[in-house]
Amino acid sequence: MKIGVDIGGSHVGIGLIDRFGKIVAKKDKDIIAEIQKENYKEILVSTIVSLITELLESQHKDITKIDLIGIAVPGTVSETDIVKADNLHIKNFNIVSEINKYFNIPIQLRNDAKCAAVAEKTYGSLRKVDDAVFLTIGTGIGGAVFIDGELLRPKRYEAFEMGHMVIQKDGLKCNCGRKGCFERYASMRALKDKLYKLKGYELTNSEIKELLKNSSEKQEVEKIIDEYINDLTIGIANLINIFEPETISIGGSFVYFKDELLNRLKDKLKNGGMLFNNAKIPNIVVATLKNDAGIVGSVIL
Repeated sequence: MKIGVDIGGSHVGIGLIDRFGKIVAKKDKDIIAEIQKENYKEILVSTIVSLITELLESQHKDITKIDLIGIAVPGTVSETDIVKADNLHIKNFNIVSEINKYFNIPIQLRNDAKCAAVAEKTYGSLRKVDDAVFLTIGTGIGGAVFIDGELLRPKRYEAFEMGHMVIQKDGLKCNCGRKGCFERYASMRALKDKLYKLKGYELTNSEIKELLKNSSEKQEVEKIIDEYINDLTIGIANLINIFEPETISIGGSFVYFKDELLNRLKDKLKNGGMLFNNAKIPNIVVATLKNDAGIVGSVIL
């Protein structure tokens, strides 16, 4: 058995995973209120440790029966360190050594989008696809690319920080310090921020779905969605023009709004005149494993 940990921009999720890549049991905790705190690194470690402990106790398992802990991180990582995770405000943090103080077993650290992409390639929406782009759209935007069935892996960092390509010169400032980044306009956080300004309060996912379907402020909501889809299309069109994938799979919290957003995205790509080769757009799907992809992919060797 293995334990997968997915550190998100708003929560930590963990799962006990069997040898077939199936999640046997899960635990999660919301951490969005903790991220700005000075001692967030300590809070993150204690959250992971307590969730693992609770999970093992609930399944009557001992840590000695666990072969590996995999950790998916929204940012740049080394074998032991979170090198840079802008949305978590973490730099150069040896999270492996901290967790090893509690659980002395092998720990594998990887970028969260790459984890989710590998899970989708192994078990999900990209299983039968050779050339593909995977995007995770949530608090931020991350991604991965497969060419001829192989994950592209640069020698320096895990790279493919798709969320940080600039789609608006001198645009809104991103958490990374640059201006006009793709994720600043097309992440689910960006959409929620716009809806927050309209309504004046933070909306739950179910409230957002209802707002997108039925709203007394239909004209204002439609304008927000049109702007969001246009920004999303610009970034995805850039990726299509560079990599010419057969399929694009989208994961993250975007999956929860596929009924409201996916067809709009496809129509904009088809008719927006942004593609170099306009004859046929790639197949665009949502992640089969949904938000569990990061947990599952974190333990794939």
